[in-house]
Amino acid sequence: MLLKNRIAIVYGGSGAVGGAVASAFAREGAVVHLAARGRERLEETAADIRSRGGIAFTDVVDALDKAAVERHFERVASTGPVKIVFSAIDWGDSQGQDLSVMDFGRFMLPVERGLKSWFNIGGMAARHMASNGGGVILGITANAAREAYTQMGGFGVACAAVEHFLRHLAVENGPQGVRCCWVRSPGSPDAPGVREAWLIHARERGISFDEMHREVAKDTPLRRISSLGQVADAAVLLASDLASSMTSTFANATGGAQID
Repeated sequence: MLLKNRIAIVYGGSGAVGGAVASAFAREGAVVHLAARGRERLEETAADIRSRGGIAFTDVVDALDKAAVERHFERVASTGPVKIVFSAIDWGDSQGQDLSVMDFGRFMLPVERGLKSWFNIGGMAARHMASNGGGVILGITANAAREAYTQMGGFGVACAAVEHFLRHLAVENGPQGVRCCWVRSPGSPDAPGVREAWLIHARERGISFDEMHREVAKDTPLRRISSLGQVADAAVLLASDLASSMTSTFANATGGAQID
């Protein structure tokens, strides 16, 4: 097991990405603490992890509330040093409209939520890990962090900003053994939001979901879009000692949709 007995906190643990990553961490032996704003889906994810022999705890935490993040982190840390933190909280959606006509508040929604949540989570995690022998701080971003698309609103800007925040955090805390990395994901076809969007486009074009997948993936080297499980496996790699020389960088899990 790559993460045996390591304490991990997964923010956004009730979502598709956070749940997949939490399950993968638990599979590799981590003691997983799932945190999100809502209880019900957290408990469902934790129950699934436990049914597979993993260890999972749940807490309702708003990552935009600095004091709440600190209280929760301190409770978890009272059981032992936190070695892994992963955040996949929802930043809010501002896509579907041109920037030239978009309201500034709507544009800034994912930028503000993304940076504020990471400022709260990253700062707390870095301070704790720096005083407890190091650890790994992990995030997730999308292709729009580097490539420009139409009607992305503030999402691509938010992804780029979060990536650079994590670079700075890595440089500041690396001497204390704290690594900061992220997974760049293409948007997995088995994630509910992506699947629903693909199904809408497939119905409009009169094709099947699998045909839609092939159409989206036709220009990627692997001719497929990475699944949630594959994105989660990339997070496991970054969290493990196998990636001990990696910081201020990312795992490209786009299936070659973006070529470095």
